[in-house]
Amino acid sequence: MNFTPEVKFILMPKGPRTLTFAARPDALTRYGGVYLLHRFFSVIGLKRAFAHDLHLGHRATRYSIGELVLALLYPIILGLKRLEMTRLLRTNGVFQYLTGLSHYPDATTMRRFLVRTAPQLVPQLRAMHDAMRARLSAQLERRRFVFDLDSTVLVVYGQQEGAEVGYNPAKRGRRSYHPLLCFEGTWQEYWEGEFRPGRAHTASGTLDLLTACLAKIPAADHGKPIFARADKGFYDHAIIEWLADQRVEFVVVAKLTAPIKRTLAGPLRYAEHRAGVSTAEFRYQPHGWAAPRRFVVIRREQPEDEDEQLTMWHFQRYYYQVLVTNLPWRPLRVWRFYNQRARIEQLIRELKGEYALGSIPTGQYAANEAHLHLLFLAYNCVRWFQLICLPERFATTRLQRLREDVLNMPAYLTRSGRHPHLWISDAGLAADWAYALAKIDRLKV
Repeated sequence: MNFTPEVKFILMPKGPRTLTFAARPDALTRYGGVYLLHRFFSVIGLKRAFAHDLHLGHRATRYSIGELVLALLYPIILGLKRLEMTRLLRTNGVFQYLTGLSHYPDATTMRRFLVRTAPQLVPQLRAMHDAMRARLSAQLERRRFVFDLDSTVLVVYGQQEGAEVGYNPAKRGRRSYHPLLCFEGTWQEYWEGEFRPGRAHTASGTLDLLTACLAKIPAADHGKPIFARADKGFYDHAIIEWLADQRVEFVVVAKLTAPIKRTLAGPLRYAEHRAGVSTAEFRYQPHGWAAPRRFVVIRREQPEDEDEQLTMWHFQRYYYQVLVTNLPWRPLRVWRFYNQRARIEQLIRELKGEYALGSIPTGQYAANEAHLHLLFLAYNCVRWFQLICLPERFATTRLQRLREDVLNMPAYLTRSGRHPHLWISDAGLAADWAYALAKIDRLKV
């Protein structure tokens, strides 16, 4: 028997055959959430601080110093990784209206501003950033301070001043910069940092950085516990002894030198834990150190992922990691406390991928250093906005998700007489906007 297949034709709904269109830069924006940021910046006095604290000898032109610095901050916050991409903001009338930047400068103007003012801008910007952090820290409850040290490699692809060939596991032989960074781990705030050439050793400048970090602790918080966490790049007797002298409780990954390896291969007494983890401890005084220190051993049957194999020593059927610490806690608790530092390592990767940390805007070292400090000011401003003004569920939201859910939100601006009205595309976020505006209005700094 022959069967004839049945063929069905499904008529799809037709779109409009004729459609008129016109440009309305004064009505539509893809950055509706910047209004909340603008309100927050106004309350904390960001633009006022730029005008009052930055004395750059900048020649009066079409733009004030505050306008130029804000024009550099917004593209970082919104994910425009290169200055040339700011043309999206120059043609967006609603963005300009919401932020008060009625005439947005072009990329060339902003790059020239960085190059001309960088030597004066960097120290003044850092002082202004510190003053703002001191005021906003009162809004965040802290029981302790946890300083997480790290460094990162910023690869360059041109002839940027100060870029050198140094430690660069991802792009061997490529010139780079090598910033030294410190974040406060409780709230993931940027706390201090130094822009350095690519050849700089990981721990170079660490004592000066740590001294600056301790000096920035508000007087009202003196007496609270202070902790420091760092990877093996900071395993240095001068750093360890300085932390101990300052009564900072520390956990630092130890380099597995030959004497330490011999100790691991010896008869240590291990305590067994779940998931194949064992811990032990011993006291040891490395050559050149002033006193013996406590070393905690983590032994695992196998690492959780391939990355861990690069930081753990393999002997027989185990992988080992060793931490030097002055904490009195049990070894397993010391290890778990150190592992919380992974959030900062993840944050640096996010900053490279989602902010402009990996993009070098000019060929001059000082201007690139200024841009780095502007980037971390932008990051901290968003972080304070996230922690202080948004609903609690946003407190741990990743940078890109925060941008998608709040900042880069399509919106439509209408005016009725003198009353503007901003229409947002997601009705479910209206309650979040109301919450944020109420928090901003009650904010006292």
